[in-house]
Formats: sequence, structure tokens, C-alpha cells
Amino acid sequence: MTADVGQPAGHSGHVIVCGLKGVGLRTVEQLHLSNVGVVVVDDDPDLRLAQVVRGWGVPHVHKSARLGEGLTEAELASARAVVCAAADEVQTLEIALRVRELRPDVRLVVQMANPSVGQALERVTGPGSVLDVATLSAPSFVEACLRRPTHHMNLGGRGFSVQQLTVPDDGEAPSTLRHRFGQLAPVAVMPADGSEMAVCPGRDHPVAAGDRVAVLGTTEELQRLDLEQTKTAESTARTIRPLVRFRRRLASLFQTSSSRALALVLAGLLALLIASTVILRLAYHQPSGPGHLGVLTSIYFTVETVATVGYGDYSFAHQGTGLMVFAILLIVVGITLVSTVFALFTNILVSRRIEQSLGRRQVPGMSDHVVVIGLGSVGISVVEGLLAEGRKVVVVERDDNNRYLARARALRVPVVVADATQRQTHKMINLDQAYAVAVLTSADFTNIETGLAVRESLGDRWEQVPVVLRVFDRQLGRMMERNFGFRYVRSTSALAAPWFAGAALGLDVLETFYVDQQPFLVGAVSVTPGGGLEGLAMQDLSARTRVVAISRAASGGQLEHPPRRGTRFAGGDRAYLLGPYEELLSVLRRDQLSS
Repeated sequence: MTADVGQPAGHSGHVIVCGLKGVGLRTVEQLHLSNVGVVVVDDDPDLRLAQVVRGWGVPHVHKSARLGEGLTEAELASARAVVCAAADEVQTLEIALRVRELRPDVRLVVQMANPSVGQALERVTGPGSVLDVATLSAPSFVEACLRRPTHHMNLGGRGFSVQQLTVPDDGEAPSTLRHRFGQLAPVAVMPADGSEMAVCPGRDHPVAAGDRVAVLGTTEELQRLDLEQTKTAESTARTIRPLVRFRRRLASLFQTSSSRALALVLAGLLALLIASTVILRLAYHQPSGPGHLGVLTSIYFTVETVATVGYGDYSFAHQGTGLMVFAILLIVVGITLVSTVFALFTNILVSRRIEQSLGRRQVPGMSDHVVVIGLGSVGISVVEGLLAEGRKVVVVERDDNNRYLARARALRVPVVVADATQRQTHKMINLDQAYAVAVLTSADFTNIETGLAVRESLGDRWEQVPVVLRVFDRQLGRMMERNFGFRYVRSTSALAAPWFAGAALGLDVLETFYVDQQPFLVGAVSVTPGGGLEGLAMQDLSARTRVVAISRAASGGQLEHPPRRGTRFAGGDRAYLLGPYEELLSVLRRDQLSS
């Protein structure tokens, strides 16, 4: 095989990954960490990503998979699965169809964001073969925006939850997880002193006041804890007073050039009316009757002249030369100003009507809303998830030709087309009244720049408002957390990669979620008679893997929870496991390796 890293010819049972960008790299990483043979095919890779793959010792074929030559050199004939994750969806579609023609029997996993194309493709490639990164990762972003300390899941027809709690300071000496939380399964412990997270510790692991822990149990078990933290984080809405709301709406009227021009013209017209009223009051002499006009009569005559009504009750015909020259100027300037006012006002009405149809006029009076910055496939999925939770959402998007704008507007979501790094935009969307902010563009640096700008604008509210940052590079995400204090940094690729790796291996991945910056995976495996898990005791699994429950084949599928450490797997059982990605994928795959 001609590749960056040599591998003996004739190998089989490997997975071919077409495309390194995005979820492709993370899928390669997960497969490699699970000791699965993997070959990358990408004729135009990012040099940095190619270097990372080279460092793992993974073969990289620099040929096109679309034409078939790259697939042939990657030994498609003996591969167990192909993952199509090219950056361009047209290329992904072409590669998937090419693979299906060359190997109709091979397991195929395809990344496709367009749901219509995905559904059509799935009829060709098979059920469950088409996955969407946005759909898989969006729930984690929604949970972070809502500051939800609980992740719910359904395992074997029974409701389970992972609950994050803080050990209360009740005067007790340091104790253990068993003493504090009974039979609830520990998922993680985050010490208050900032030391390293303990993943899937035993129930005798010591904890102290202030430590944060994540525990797993059934919904009923968690409800019996009777702790306030078991509830979803409540809204910290601050009601905007009617006067403040009115001022904001009034200010929003003068944000456009047409509105400011109208204000200037109206000011000029008002000054003209006042000046004319004063001049007529002092200089106009009535041909008959009392000498000078009254104030109200002077106002009436001024408006009558500017409006060119000409009722004939008053005129400048018998006045002096100076007043007649003034009358000419009054008529010319007045008509000009009045016509300009009507033109600008009509323009503003039309503009406001358009903005109202787009939802933008709702923004000035909005509070306790979630700001979503970046309207890509992930952004629109997060918007839909937040709306399903009953939250108010405002979208900020820089590109007015974005393909998802119409979809957002159909959902009646206010959309502001502006640069989210500017303070003026932050004022426009009431950032100081926001409940949460999600920065979800597809560029890491843009997200970082926007996140830092949002942090500065939030000021004292920075600690109270969750700012969820989408960052592809996990190492960069950790540095952002350590140096700038971001608490919710998420990688869509890291969340979705286990689903792709699991689908490629024929495994059943059920859930992915984060505890702090540690991603976890929940999966199910049906124990194969004679497979690698049959007869294995719970305690013989990796220490970083938690067996949540077992559906026993011998008892007709009855769910056993929690299983004891000495419990052994039996052929036909269905086991539900939780742990970090690489650990759990290795355990899930182990069952496929018979003696």
C-alpha cells in the first residue's frame, strides 16, 4: 500500500475513513484508541491533521476515493466498514455511492447534514447508516445553555439520569460517595481544590464539602435525594421595566440612517414652524380688524401655508416686501421638508414591516433569552432544541445569504444580521439581559474572538451567564477553559465521533454527554455466546467503565439494576455501559473477539 505510514499488504477487518476534516479525524482517533485497524483516504487533507494521523501510525492514502482508486489502494475488498466524512457533502454522496457499487456488502457510515438527501441515501446504504453531526451534538449544547445539571436517558425501557451535584457543607468530616449517595453509581468526582477529575470511581471514594460529583441512578432514586440541585437550573430573568422597554424600542427606531435622517428633517420642520409663528405674530398686519395675529392664529396660518392648503382667509398679498419674500421661502422650504418627511416615513414603515416579518422588532424588549451566534447546521439544530424547551431565542448571523435564515424565520425567531464581535450588536440583542449565549460558528478562531467579546460585554454577569463555546480542537478548548474561564467548551466532532465509530463497528451507541470537559458515552451490547464478554465479571472490566444495568436473557429480559461487582455476563444478556469514549468502545468491541 502506498501511504504515509506503511502497513503490510493483505490485512483485513480494517475501517476506511474517507475525509479527515471535522468528524473524520475524531472517528480515526476513536478507532485507533480502540485498537481497530484504520486507513485514511483523503487526496486533499489539511497538513496539520495529516501530521496528527501520521503521529498515530495510521496509514494515509493520498488518492481520491470518489474515483475509486483511493478505495482500491486502501484495500476496500477486505475492509469491514467505510466511513464517508468528506468536507463537501457532494463528495460524500459520491464516495458513498461508489463504495456501494464496489462492495455492496460492506458496512457503510455516511455523514450527511441535509435530511432530505440523507433519507434518500439511507434507502440505498441501509437503515442507520446516515448520521448528522449537528443532530447528534445539539442536545449537549442545549443542556449547557440551560445550565441543566441532569442528563436523562432511557435504558431498557427504564428512565435513568446522570445528575451533577455539589457536596454540601453540613459540618461533617470528609466521607465517601457511599455515605453521601448510597447506591447511586458514581460517574465522576471533581474535587473542589481543582485537582484531576476521578472518572467512574468506586463508591468508597472519599469526597469533601465543595466537591462536585456526577452520579447515575433511576429517576425515582434521584428524586428521593431531595436536594435542590436535582432540579433544572431556574431562570434568572430580570424583568425589564416598561419605561426601560419603551426607551429601548424608541432607540431602536433611530438605529438606521433613514430613521436618523427623519429625526433631523422633523427637527428642521419644527424649527421652521416655530420661526414662522414668531415672525407672523410680530410682523403680519391684518388688512381689516385688529392689527397683529394671535399665537394660535399664527400657528394656523403657518401650517396652512406650509401645507399649501390656501383657504383664502389669510394671505400675504397686502403685506410688505420683506414678509412676501419670507412667504416664498416658507412655502419652498416647507414643501421640501414636508415631502421629505413623508418619503422617509414611508421608507421606515416599509422597512419596519419587513423587519417585523423577520422577527427583528421583537429584540429591543426581550429579556431572559438565549443568544445563538452562528446559524450553521449545528446552530439551527440548537435553535430548534431550545424552542422545544420553551426558551426565547435570538439569532446573530453575519452572512445575510445564509441558507438557514429562512428556516429560522419560519420558526419566528428574531434574526439579526450583524457582526457578533461588536458592542453595538450586543446592545441590539440585549446581551446584558440574556439567559445564555451559544457561539456556534464553524471556525474556531471566530468562536474564540466572539466568546471573548461577549465576555467583555457581560462584565459582572460573566459568572452567571453560561457562554457555550464550540471549539473543534479539544486541547485548545482546555486552554480556553484554564486561561479565560470558559466553563462550557464543546466539540461537535468529539460528541459525534463515537456514534460514527460505533456504527462502523456494528455497536449500539445510545448517548453522549459532557461532565465538565470530559465526554462520556453510553452504549449497549448484546453479549454473544462464546464472545469476549461471556463469563466475565463486572469487576474485571476497566476501572473507568461503569455497568449501569443488565437485561437478563434467562429471566425474560428483566432489568437488573444495579448489578453487583461479582455479577457475570451470560450469553444473550444485553448490558448497558457508561464511561469515557476510548474505554467504552474497547469494552463494546471486546465482545466481538471470540476466544
